Amino acid sequence: MTGAGPLDPAVAVGLLQRAQSMAEQSDWEHAAVTFARVVGNQDPDLHVAALLGLAECRYRLDDEPAAIQAWISATQAPEGPLTWRAWQQLAASRVRGGDLAGAARAYREADKRAPASERPEIASRLGWLAKEMGDTGTARRQFARSRTGGAPQPLVTWVIMAITLAIGVWVLLVDEPLWRDWYEWLALTPEGIAAGEYWRLFTVVLVHDDRLFLHLAFNMYALFLVGPIVEALYGHVRFLALYLACAAAASAASYLFTGGPAVGASGAIFGLFGVLLVADRVHKPALTRQARNLTTQIVGLIAVNLAFGFFMGGRVDNAAHIGGLVAGCWLGYAVIPRGAVMLRQFWTGTDPTGGSRQPRPGLMAVLGFVVVALVVSVAVMLGPTDFRI
Repeated sequence: MTGAGPLDPAVAVGLLQRAQSMAEQSDWEHAAVTFARVVGNQDPDLHVAALLGLAECRYRLDDEPAAIQAWISATQAPEGPLTWRAWQQLAASRVRGGDLAGAARAYREADKRAPASERPEIASRLGWLAKEMGDTGTARRQFARSRTGGAPQPLVTWVIMAITLAIGVWVLLVDEPLWRDWYEWLALTPEGIAAGEYWRLFTVVLVHDDRLFLHLAFNMYALFLVGPIVEALYGHVRFLALYLACAAAASAASYLFTGGPAVGASGAIFGLFGVLLVADRVHKPALTRQARNLTTQIVGLIAVNLAFGFFMGGRVDNAAHIGGLVAGCWLGYAVIPRGAVMLRQFWTGTDPTGGSRQPRPGLMAVLGFVVVALVVSVAVMLGPTDFRI
C-alpha cells in the first residue's frame, strides 16, 4: 500500500480530515480511497493515521483481510501516538478469528503503549482472554488491574469534595451566626462583587444552601461522577484550572443575569460536563468504559437539569448553569486532553519550506483560558442587567 507520491504535510492533513468526514457520513468507499492517498507519507504519524482510517473503511466494507493487513502495517511503522490503536484493533481481529493467543499478544503490545486512561479496559480484555485459555492466575491479575485502573488518582477532585463537604457538615452542626459568617465571606453576592471582592467568583462553589442538604448532596454526587474522568484526561493542574474557570464563568453569568446572591458548585459542575461532552466529540480521547457510558448520558442530564431549573423559577440559578456549561464547552474544544488520538492532534503550523509540523496545543489551551477570563471580566464590569434567565 503506497500513496501517489510525496505530499506536503498540510495537504496530507487536509486529506485525512476530508477522509474522516466521508467516513463519518458512512461513505466508506471514497473515504478509503482518500485515506490511501496519505498512506506512505514521510511523516510516520500521518502514515499511521491514514492506515488506521483505511483499515476502518475496509472493515466496514466487509473486507477484513485488507483491514488486518493495514493494521499490521501500522504496527510495523515507526512508533507514534497512534501505534497502540493499531495493536488494539489487530487484537480485536484476532479474537474474531478465534486466535486467542495471538489476540493476547497483540493486547499486551497495545497495553505497553496505551494512555493510562485506556489500560484498565485493555487489562479487562486480557483477563477474559486468559480465563478463556484456562490461565486463572493471569486472569485474576488482569482483572485486578482493570479494577484499580491505570489512570492517576483524582486527587484534586477528592480535595475539592472534602473541603466542600466539611463546610457543608459544619453548617449543619453549628449555630446560625457562624454559618452566616461563612456565607457572607464565600458566597457570591452582588454587593461583594461590586466592592471588588472577586474571590467570590471562585469560592461560591464551596458553600451550599443550608436549608436544603440535597443541594450539597446532589452536587457532590455529580462531581464524584464527572470529576475523576476529567481529571484523568487533563491531569491535576489543568483540571483545577478548568474547574475554577467554569466556576468563574458560572458566577459571572449569575451576577450579570440574576443579580442576586448565589451559592453552590452546580455551575462549575455543568462546566465539567461541557468539557467532557465537547472533548469527547472533537478530540476523541481514550476513555474508559465508565467514562464513555457517562458521556452518552450527558446531553440528557444537561437537558433535564436545565428544564428543571426553568420550571422551578427563581429557586434554581439557571444563568450559572448555562454560563458554566458554555465555558466548559469552549474549554473542551480549546484544551486538548491527554490521550487524544484523532486528527485534532495534528492542529499544527507548517514550515513554509515544507519542514516538520509544530504542534500548538499549549497555545490553544492558553487562548481558551484567556477568552474565558476576558468574558468574565466584561460580565463583571457590566454588572447586573434587567434580563433574567
